[in-house]
Amino acid sequence: MGNGVFMLLEESYERMFGLDWQLLFDSGLTLLAVFVLFLILSYNLFNPARKLLKDRSDRIRNDIAVAQNDKDEALRLKEEYEAKLREVDKEVEQILADARKKAQINAKKIEDEAQREAAAIIERAGREAELEKQRVSDEVKQEMVNIASLMAQKVVAGRIDTTVQNSLVDETLKEIGNDTWLG
Repeated sequence: MGNGVFMLLEESYERMFGLDWQLLFDSGLTLLAVFVLFLILSYNLFNPARKLLKDRSDRIRNDIAVAQNDKDEALRLKEEYEAKLREVDKEVEQILADARKKAQINAKKIEDEAQREAAAIIERAGREAELEKQRVSDEVKQEMVNIASLMAQKVVAGRIDTTVQNSLVDETLKEIGNDTWLG
């Protein structure tokens, strides 16, 4: 009976699909071969392709991380550069302020020195004028002495009276000038 059921099943199976045992066995063997082939190809082809894609993905992530680090470093360097520029601007302002102060001090020194030199020149000119005045005064006195001696010679030579003598002195004073004699 066991054998009879099997046969019955076989006959009804053949009638439904038109398949025999050999076709089923070949189909199962083909499925098994395809599965084994899939495993072999998966190991030999799919895994390297997956590894290649994973490596590429990792490299891209790494490049993105490096780019982000470079960007962060560039921003940090930019901030440092801007801070240094601000410091340099401050230093320039300080140097300019110091230079202005030094220039003002030098200008004041030059002005003071010029005033001292001007005062010295004025003083020297005053002394020279005083010396020139003294020299002219000495020359006038010398001339007066010469004139007086000429008058004395005339007086002695002509024994003139006092009215003539006074008129000669007045005449001599007029020739020389009152300012010169009195100065």
